[in-house]
Amino acid sequence: MAGLDKNTPIPTEIKLHQKSHLMEVTFSDGKAFSLPYELLRVYSPSAEVRGHGPGQEVLQTGKKNIEITALEPVGAYAVLPKFSDGHDTGIFSWDYLYRLGEQQETLWNEYLARIEAAGASREQGAAPASQQSHGSGRHSH
Repeated sequence: MAGLDKNTPIPTEIKLHQKSHLMEVTFSDGKAFSLPYELLRVYSPSAEVRGHGPGQEVLQTGKKNIEITALEPVGAYAVLPKFSDGHDTGIFSWDYLYRLGEQQETLWNEYLARIEAAGASREQGAAPASQQSHGSGRHSH
């Protein structure tokens, strides 16, 4: 987990928008970011997602419609979102949230590329592309 960098602005407001699935975070330097719940879930700083070292990251799939069911403060330096799939071990420090906001476009594009390369889906319960049937449904005898 990233520690709190003393130079990182701190949030002055955090709002959860359940209909649009966005976390709106406004920081003390005036910057504001709208972070999709899916981005937060797939880049969770937990060991379950990040692994225990470089190269051990676990691609998160089926998170397109993920929801944040609760958001709990962690001291004065972080928040702990609880996601609708039961994930609740990623502690998001202020500097990590700020970095996600600043690098959102790059991180999102990297995630989409990894999903595509794996033949996986953002949709929950979708079969990987390699397992989908391409037949016409007719059988010849």
